[in-house]
Amino acid sequence: MRSQIISATALVAAAVVQGKTCTKFRYEFVRLNKTDAALLVVDHQIGLSALVRDYEPAAYRQNIIAHAALGNLFNLPTILTTSAESGPNGRLPKEITDLHPTAPFIKRNGEVNAWDNPEFKAAVKATGKKQIILAGIVTEVCTAFLALSLRAEGYEVFANTDASGTFNDKLAADANRRMEAAGVHLMGMFGIAMDLMRDWRNTPGSAEVLPFMDKYLVPYSLVARAHGDAIDNGTIIPGEAQILTV
Repeated sequence: MRSQIISATALVAAAVVQGKTCTKFRYEFVRLNKTDAALLVVDHQIGLSALVRDYEPAAYRQNIIAHAALGNLFNLPTILTTSAESGPNGRLPKEITDLHPTAPFIKRNGEVNAWDNPEFKAAVKATGKKQIILAGIVTEVCTAFLALSLRAEGYEVFANTDASGTFNDKLAADANRRMEAAGVHLMGMFGIAMDLMRDWRNTPGSAEVLPFMDKYLVPYSLVARAHGDAIDNGTIIPGEAQILTV
């Protein structure tokens, strides 16, 4: 019986191909545009940070500060929001609020989904941007609920997975799968920065982005540091010449 089903399936597939009813897969590469993007910092609160178990604490703290710093690097309208910060959720880290002293800062008193807060929604709409970059704690609630709401409103949404954290890897994967199914673009900080920059010769370009990476993405910084030091102070030693020709 199983072999008959497989054979029938193969015959149907062959008929579809022969009948030229197959359609070519088409994909539109949606790229970030720094002139049409806004940045949202969602519930990156000190108390909530204790819930994050899918990242090592020191690395995650650096990730959320890097997320906020993207707004300054690329001159993006930035909105900060917290959830019930007078309770155990706590406040935003001072490093984040210091980066955006004049940005809209909506302190929600009860709404779990930031989009349910009229002041926050009005602030996002006031940016006039159609692309939204966001990250929050926890991924399946603060990031996903807002991302899905924004998609329902017609926004192009880019979730920074480096700066979205939750209780464990499974919950992160579940949330990311749900967002991806709704058309949310899942990207890390480096990918977001590169798509916003587009070309190292742009402004912001290498002169601005490399110091940013030196602070927030040390592995890439080491590439630039090693090259710069070799040019500034390096000499070819025996054996290197052969390696460099490979």
